[in-house]
Amino acid sequence: MRGPAPHTADDADRSELWRASFRLLLICLPLALLVVPLLRELPLGPTGRTSLLAWLLVAVAVYWLYAGLGYQALLLLQLVTFSAASVLLTTKVALVLVGIDRLSVLRHTARWLILAGAVMAVLNFGSMLVALIRRRSSA
Repeated sequence: MRGPAPHTADDADRSELWRASFRLLLICLPLALLVVPLLRELPLGPTGRTSLLAWLLVAVAVYWLYAGLGYQALLLLQLVTFSAASVLLTTKVALVLVGIDRLSVLRHTARWLILAGAVMAVLNFGSMLVALIRRRSSA
């Protein structure tokens, strides 16, 4: 891809929607099967590992939005959710560095935000598949 996508799944035709769904699947599978287990093996605390995952998800969400891999409103909401989780976790890491260890609510809230963003990613992919099925049956 040489530049931002001309449009998102909102106004894509069937072939563009198929390619975007396939690319989204090709991005999500290695992320879930390779990157997450690698992050678990890092010699960091739970906040550090979750923070790395959150920042990685922010980067992935920005790419999905840039590449037009889904519905724009859902992608923006997903990006905001992952960004909020990243900010909370970065704040938690900074507080631990200065000696404040008791605010685990930040990490727990960030985990819930990451799960909410993951649900949005699944909804995005599912919506694209449903749109593909609808367009195939109407064609």
